[in-house]
Amino acid sequence: MNSNILYYSLLLILPFLQSCKAQEKAIIPAPVAPISLPKTVSGTKGVWLTNVASQVMYSKEGIRDAVDLCKKSGINTIFVVTWNKGKTLYPSKIMNDLFKIPIEDALAGRDPLRELLDEAHAKNIKVYAWFEYGFAAENSGFGAHILKTKPQWASLDKTGNITTKNGFKWMNALNVEVQDFMLSLLKEVTMNYPDLDGIQGDDRLPAMAVEGGYNPEVLVQYKNETGANTPTNDKDEAWVNWRANLLNKFMERIFMELKKINPKISISMAPSIFPFSKTEYLQDWPTWVSKGWVDMICPQIYRYDITAYKAELAKIISSQISPDKIKILAPGVLLKVGSYQPTFDYLKQMIDENRRNKLENEVFFFYEGLKENSEYFLKEYQK
Repeated sequence: MNSNILYYSLLLILPFLQSCKAQEKAIIPAPVAPISLPKTVSGTKGVWLTNVASQVMYSKEGIRDAVDLCKKSGINTIFVVTWNKGKTLYPSKIMNDLFKIPIEDALAGRDPLRELLDEAHAKNIKVYAWFEYGFAAENSGFGAHILKTKPQWASLDKTGNITTKNGFKWMNALNVEVQDFMLSLLKEVTMNYPDLDGIQGDDRLPAMAVEGGYNPEVLVQYKNETGANTPTNDKDEAWVNWRANLLNKFMERIFMELKKINPKISISMAPSIFPFSKTEYLQDWPTWVSKGWVDMICPQIYRYDITAYKAELAKIISSQISPDKIKILAPGVLLKVGSYQPTFDYLKQMIDENRRNKLENEVFFFYEGLKENSEYFLKEYQK
């Protein structure tokens, strides 16, 4: 009897189970086509964005369009000018207090740095504040207010005139008061923009034209520390080394004091190639690298043929940066200056040479060249 009941119960339940099984098959979703994800960009793929020969910073639309183009071009880091022609491109209390000029005139009422940070970070692009003019006070009249207001800040050459090189008039980068001023701007940006990814100096920060430093107080300091009179030859090796070492100490100070404010901020420098950087602008940047005072170094390897580019890159890798520091090297690549731009083939050769040397980083000068070299960046660079 019990076995019969079990048998008939199974006969009654079986159709119901079969129906449920059919429904399960019916609701299984159809296979979904795989999503094509954008290629992840490794390393620093940077570009300098300036307000010279470019109108990007003068409107929110320009900033938005520039960020979009950078994203499409495989650029993941923007080094944006925040200090040139004696003015800031962000609202500065320090500049307002000292010179009554809180921001470049055409940008009054705006904060382009904030606008760029917001647009770039929304697309996972990093932003570095680039202090382009550094210790250069004036060029062709732009920035004349600095030494007019603070004449004691001027660097003097051996004739007693303001140090002038390639059209730039220089502040005395060896003067502690001048160093304090420059560092105060770096600190202001670091504190006011806590989401800033980094700051950057270049061939003018920390730097000074080798013809400078003949200020009376500097000459006294040199005599006291070395026991020697200051050489009249501004390229005398001992005199160059002594002044370069003062700038080395300031580089250390930049690194240490900015890291105290924001330990995560990246400190980047883009000097000229060495030893030219030292013999002409007192920049002993291999020491900055070896001492750990920079998180990224971007020497300007601006050369017009691949043989010259390869030679300079080889010197850097073989004798100027130790193997354990190669990962912080991001060569500066010339993309546009005036009417010049590299050919598609030459641009590819430079980047291929970087990769051949296991370098995943480079920074392009400058943004406007992205548009004029779009074929390379849209078709080749992101392979």
